[in-house]
Amino acid sequence: MSTNLGRVWVYLAASPLLWLTATLLAYRIAYAIYARCRFHSLANPVAIAVALLLLVLVPTGTEYRTYFEGAQFVHFLLGPATVALAIPLYLQLDKLRRNGFALLASAFCGSAAAAASGMLVAAMLGASPAIVLSIAPKSVTTPIAMGVSETIGGLPSLTAVLVILTGILGAAGARYLFDWMKIREHSVRGFALGVTSHGIGTARGFQVSDEMGAFSGLGMGLSGVLTALFLPLALKWFGVI
Repeated sequence: MSTNLGRVWVYLAASPLLWLTATLLAYRIAYAIYARCRFHSLANPVAIAVALLLLVLVPTGTEYRTYFEGAQFVHFLLGPATVALAIPLYLQLDKLRRNGFALLASAFCGSAAAAASGMLVAAMLGASPAIVLSIAPKSVTTPIAMGVSETIGGLPSLTAVLVILTGILGAAGARYLFDWMKIREHSVRGFALGVTSHGIGTARGFQVSDEMGAFSGLGMGLSGVLTALFLPLALKWFGVI
């Protein structure tokens, strides 16, 4: 009986459809838990879905490459979803015009602080140069972060993990930091969340309000562009790479 089950598993594991289904099912379960917790930020559905998938991938010894052959269909949809963020952002056009320079300057400072603080902490803890460089682009969306990491001599796979962790921590904990700092305006909350916690933070922003989600998407986009353009140049300027 166990032999037959093993053969069935080998057959199913070779199909990309299995891992696509597993990914969608894991998120559906995670979202149900999130709703059950009344959408509390600490019950982040992305974190729960990742944990559920690990409970399957690790015991079965499934490599990430095999899993991604199925999950890449979800990954592909990130592109259209990101472009669609322009729609709610367009509705905030008046506010964008009034605060354009401040938003750009904030994105630049926030991106620089996110990269510098992560590298500094890693270096102080004795991390190797490759790990320090892998941490630098942790606050931007995964495709950009992995590309930047490879360019500057980091480890793209490690960077991808750090990006996900940064997003989850930001989406779960930013609310308490904003409350402590008495930051109430949704546009400010959203922009800060997007700059530091990319897509996962943006998803959390839309769950709070359309305004917060729109500005979070703007922060994510600006942070990604600025990091890709200036981080490699800055590291070369300071002789890090």
